[in-house]
Amino acid sequence: MDMTGINASFESVKLQTIEIVSEYGLKLIGAIAVWIIGSMVVKSMVNTFDRILNKSKTDASLKPFLKSIVGVLLKALLVITVLTMLGIEMTSFIAILGAAGLAIGMALSGTLQNFAGGVMILIFKPFKVGDFLEAQGYKGIVYEIQIFNTIVKTPDNKTIIIPNGGLSTSSMTNYSSEPFRRVDFTFGVGYGDSTEQTKEVLNDLITADKRILSGGNHDPFVAVSGLGDSSVDFVVRVWVKSEDYWGVFFDMNENVYNSFNKAGLNIPYPQMDVHVHNN
Repeated sequence: MDMTGINASFESVKLQTIEIVSEYGLKLIGAIAVWIIGSMVVKSMVNTFDRILNKSKTDASLKPFLKSIVGVLLKALLVITVLTMLGIEMTSFIAILGAAGLAIGMALSGTLQNFAGGVMILIFKPFKVGDFLEAQGYKGIVYEIQIFNTIVKTPDNKTIIIPNGGLSTSSMTNYSSEPFRRVDFTFGVGYGDSTEQTKEVLNDLITADKRILSGGNHDPFVAVSGLGDSSVDFVVRVWVKSEDYWGVFFDMNENVYNSFNKAGLNIPYPQMDVHVHNN
């Protein structure tokens, strides 16, 4: 090959190299610049989102998760933007990711339901750690709220793990959400005993217990509620602080039993009279 051909080939390669560099070099520089600036913007947006979560008093166990989700989504958008600037076609790639996400979502539908339930519980806070809860057939104190499950300790110290999916979509009773609770009792005395004396004994017991509230809408209530087969029934309704509920409940039953015996009031039990006729 003569020098003329070599020079021509060299010039051709040189021109192609200049063309490639001029075409893709600027794109690469622009993509790098967008990546650097975009990373700084993403970090700033995540920090801003973190400050918003702190001001809104979002549950501490939920904040790291929400921050990571926002960070991943913003970085994914940044990566797609950079690759698109480099001329890489992202339509098919995004479609494949979408199909894969759909398949994974269907396979993990139960887990995702529990996850969504956990997010809803942590955001709307229908209960908190330490509340006494009745849900899904269980009663107990909320020990820990996780993203997939809620752990409950029963009064006899059993650990119950309840999936958040069902917990967030079904009815529940939170006994600790209100500062006051009403304690209801029904006491029976025998027929022939004085109703006035019975009311006096019950009111004396209520007055003696300093945990029982009075005044406003919390005045105690005592009345004859029914005439049973073996007893005259009295209903007693008193208001207490939520944390005093069980103490008042157990103490009142014991005190009523002892006070009725001292006052000569009979606590009847079911009985049957049998009449025998001799023909």
